[in-house]
Amino acid sequence: MIAASAKIHPLSVIEEGAVVGENVTVGPFCHVGPQVVLADEVTLMSHVVVLGRTSIGKGTRIFPQAVIGGDSQSVHHSALDTELRIGANCTIREGVTMNTGTREHGGLTEVGDNNLFLAYAHVAHDCKLGNDIILSNNVMLAGHVTVEDRAILGGGSAVHQFTRIGRQAFIGGLSAVSYDVIPYGMLNGNPGVLSGLNVVGMTRAGFSKPEIHEVRRAYLEIFEGPGNVRTNAEAIRERFADCRPVMEILDFIAAAKERALSSPHRGKKG
Repeated sequence: MIAASAKIHPLSVIEEGAVVGENVTVGPFCHVGPQVVLADEVTLMSHVVVLGRTSIGKGTRIFPQAVIGGDSQSVHHSALDTELRIGANCTIREGVTMNTGTREHGGLTEVGDNNLFLAYAHVAHDCKLGNDIILSNNVMLAGHVTVEDRAILGGGSAVHQFTRIGRQAFIGGLSAVSYDVIPYGMLNGNPGVLSGLNVVGMTRAGFSKPEIHEVRRAYLEIFEGPGNVRTNAEAIRERFADCRPVMEILDFIAAAKERALSSPHRGKKG
């Protein structure tokens, strides 16, 4: 079903069964598969391929050579009906690839709203991305990665499968992310080492200086305290109960997940 107000270039292919919303623009040499849903005001510039059970939210723009909704690259991919959902007002630049999920792990790759994906970034099967995220050029997310709201990943960084990247974390360019990164954390290097807090990002997000100092105090007690990280985190929970960003960090640490936690020490050589 194609809305009457949609503008489809005659050199593009929209397969029967696709749903194309109001005021959608599809430029030349695009291919839209039969299970695709393009919400209102989506733009496919040119040479864009959208496949599989893929839905793209209102106002999202996709640039040339992007391939969206392709089969998972997992060796366990069963070719069964899996899905990719992309939210509203995302910008997906040249050559970006995003895959559907795998049936063995729920079958869904999910991307939130207002995200920016720069050229040749890759979002693999079963990833879960929040809102207002930036993936810079050539960022590579392996399968099952979780990226929370407002995180920024620098160019060429690579994220190991099942890793979590917390809210408003910052990953430096060319970093190798092998372990979970706490909310507001900053990670750099290969192997990646936690190098402090994303103070610039926190300031831009409206955190006050006293709040930032409170988070810094908690950070030092968590990673430089007498016990292991999880023990230290639980020991300060009551004392920092009124500081929301600290509680986010503590809850993130307490959650049982597949990967260990990045720290200022894990991954250092020598």
